[in-house]
Amino acid sequence: MITVLKRPLITEKATKVGHSGQYVFEVDPNSNKLQIKAAIKQMFDVDVKDVRTVRTKGKVKQRYTRRGLMTGKTNLRKKAYVTLMPGQTIDIVSGEGGTED
Repeated sequence: MITVLKRPLITEKATKVGHSGQYVFEVDPNSNKLQIKAAIKQMFDVDVKDVRTVRTKGKVKQRYTRRGLMTGKTNLRKKAYVTLMPGQTIDIVSGEGGTED
C-alpha cells in the first residue's frame, strides 16, 4: 500500500489548490483511484472525498556532448489530486493528518 504513493508535490499550483482542501501526490503509474484513496486513508488517517488523476507523458530531451547528439526520454508520471472531507488537513512537511482545531 505504501508503494502507491511516491511523494507529495509541492509546486506553485499544488500550493494554490491546497487552500481548498486539495493535495497533490506523485503516485505509481499503475495504481488506480481506489488504491490511492486507501493509501491516503491508511498513511495520513484522514477521510478522502475525491481523487482525480493526471498522466503526463515523458518528454524527449536532447543535448550536445563530445560524442555528438545524445537523445533520451523522461519517464511517464502520474499525479493524484486528492480532496479531503471538510475540516481535515494533511501536514505535508511532517506527514501527519487529522482534523483542524
